[in-house]
Amino acid sequence: MESSENKYSTENKQYKMMTETPIPKLIVKLGIPTTISMLVTSVYNMADTYFVSEEGNSASGAVGVVFGLMAIIQAFGFMFGQGCGSVASRALGAKDKEKATVFASSGFYGALFVGALIGIFGIIFIEPLMRLLGSSDTILPYAKEYARFILYAAPLMCASCVLNNVLRFEGKAFFSMIGLASGSIFNIFGDWLLIEVLGDNFEMKITGAGISTAVSQVISFCILLSVYIIGKTECKLKISKVSRSVKDHFVIWSTGFPSLMRQGLSSVSTMVLNGYAKEIGDAAVAAMSIVNRVCFFTFATALGIGQGFQPVCAFNYGAKKYKRVRSGFLFTFVLCEILLGLAAIIGLFVADDVVKIFRDDPEVIRIGTLALIAQFIGQIFQPMSVAANMMFQTVGKRLIATLLSMLRSGLFFIPIIIVLTEFFGEIGIQISQGVADVLTFFVAAPLAISFLKTLKNLELQQQ
Repeated sequence: MESSENKYSTENKQYKMMTETPIPKLIVKLGIPTTISMLVTSVYNMADTYFVSEEGNSASGAVGVVFGLMAIIQAFGFMFGQGCGSVASRALGAKDKEKATVFASSGFYGALFVGALIGIFGIIFIEPLMRLLGSSDTILPYAKEYARFILYAAPLMCASCVLNNVLRFEGKAFFSMIGLASGSIFNIFGDWLLIEVLGDNFEMKITGAGISTAVSQVISFCILLSVYIIGKTECKLKISKVSRSVKDHFVIWSTGFPSLMRQGLSSVSTMVLNGYAKEIGDAAVAAMSIVNRVCFFTFATALGIGQGFQPVCAFNYGAKKYKRVRSGFLFTFVLCEILLGLAAIIGLFVADDVVKIFRDDPEVIRIGTLALIAQFIGQIFQPMSVAANMMFQTVGKRLIATLLSMLRSGLFFIPIIIVLTEFFGEIGIQISQGVADVLTFFVAAPLAISFLKTLKNLELQQQ
């Protein structure tokens, strides 16, 4: 056990790192492990699509359908994780470790409970749930088989989001990366083993993908939890510290609500997208599933840097170092714009080849290529909305953060796909997400600029 003097020294060192390290160096330091985690997670999502594609368009489509289910589970996980993590980080910035532990513990056990409820009711109502998520009659058997294993792992998947986020908000992104990346790497290996090598032992090869994903989630959870057990964190996870105050739980839920909306509406948009795509055929569902996975891979770079900015923003906002919050936002926006811009430019020239990697079907390639180009163009506009959303949620501006989180995958995307599909048919499905990304930029930019001016005024008042 550490002595109280050593503990104080460690905590003080952490405080100085978060409030005195040059902003670019600090965000990159925290953002790189998170980006690696996001990229590896994205690769394992694409691995499912790649290995399962051998079973045909219906199996490939099932991966896209179940992606919506995973988004629902993660939506609640991120609600608890971002909610308690943001409050805990601000508390640590204000040197209130007890409050940080109360919120971390409340978020963790809350996520376990909600994840268990999702798993239980999801298994009971699995067929209507898969149809709601966009399964056609031919996709349904594959989707049910894959989803069954995801639902078994739902409690740990949900709670892992809390473990991951609290680590990031403490400034310990390296440990978060180890937990997420280890599970993801196992999933890629598990896909190969259970689908390619042992797949003939299952009635459907997609069973192997489901087992591999579920086991990888258990591995990630255990590794992330071990960081807390061995005492590497300032926040502790004690059931005795779970708050009995409804107000405290409301703060977690309301602070994390933008994440619930962002992830939840992502699932709803997947349902809507699959619903329109299945009218064209399984090839369209498979194509859009591939496009979404590929775009998430490139988007993961911006998301990782943005999540590296979050603890810097929360900690320094809690410590009333407003200039560092402004500097962090600007650095995050510019860096993400450079990364996504380069990815988009390259992607425009190789879109058809990228789709072909996952499914060498002429119809899937034709539909997927235009959709991928449209989303690459839209990604050029995403850094502003990412940085703004991260900032508003982290500093506790819950209403604005919720609004921004609802735009891309909900308030803009759903009406756009309905209208564009009505007028342009298949093309409407292909370009809707790109159009939604562009419109979201024009809402996020003025809100972010206004808040940066507010921070500047607060900074001047301190002088």
